[in-house]
Amino acid sequence: MEVGIDVGIYGALATPENVIGLAQFAESRNYHSIWLADHIVFPAKVESRYPYSPDGSFPAPDTDPILEPIATMGVLAGATKKVKIGTAVLVMPYRNPVVLGRMLATYDVFSNGRVILGVGSGWMEEEFKALQTADFGARGAVTDEYIDIFKKVSAGGTVSHEGEHYRFDPVQCYPESLQRPHPPVLIGGVSNRALRRVAEKGDGWISVSLDPDDIPERLDKLSELCRRNDRTLDDLWLCHKLFISIGTAQPDLRGNRKMGTGTVEEITDDLKRLRDHGYRSTIFRYPAFDIAEQNRQFDILADKIMTKI
Repeated sequence: MEVGIDVGIYGALATPENVIGLAQFAESRNYHSIWLADHIVFPAKVESRYPYSPDGSFPAPDTDPILEPIATMGVLAGATKKVKIGTAVLVMPYRNPVVLGRMLATYDVFSNGRVILGVGSGWMEEEFKALQTADFGARGAVTDEYIDIFKKVSAGGTVSHEGEHYRFDPVQCYPESLQRPHPPVLIGGVSNRALRRVAEKGDGWISVSLDPDDIPERLDKLSELCRRNDRTLDDLWLCHKLFISIGTAQPDLRGNRKMGTGTVEEITDDLKRLRDHGYRSTIFRYPAFDIAEQNRQFDILADKIMTKI
């Protein structure tokens, strides 16, 4: 199984030294990939409910650093040589899709084909309002259309688009991305609409915060949606994102042990279970604020878990 690290570009550890250092560590220890989450600003007052915590609160103080992921991707592409660099996930409505497509195609060329685009539609209405890039209520439809535009622009050549939310006359897009026809597009989310997006538009799926017992049902639903689009689960790159806590089990939303937490043996079994479900990759994020402990956990993951899967 391919194992990646979320390098933590928001929160107390989001310093240039730590983010670059963690990316280079990942490369040196033969991790498959490094990943960047996406926030641009934290509004001073947030009433939107975060979908992946028990109380709906977002797990980062609003005074912590936030590093913009697309800019950071360019830095990390220059600081590494072989590790893949992805977003998990980028909120598509936050950015102009033509600019995004040209930036990621450029990074793909400079990085020798290492870019992965993980996308989502977003959840924080206050951040949408601050950016004024798309209507929060239309974010799903905008995400769908922006994915199409990203693929066109990355593929290169003469490109135009006529859609409900965006249009432009023919333009020349060179150079095209090194990966053909475009960098992989992985869709994040666990709702039926997100799974529909995976089946229709995705090269893969990034699941997050799923109870292990819910994974088979979600995969069955995704398989059904794939069949409607003349595809199968075998066509998709399945990836699961989880928090790491080696040595201390953490509860999930139902009070059970959260995947990725507990003993080395328990976490190894978690990854084997995901592999048996057809997953190709996992992404681990260290959720606390101690650099030394972060590095120790990822050393153990490389030495005692990755070698067994």
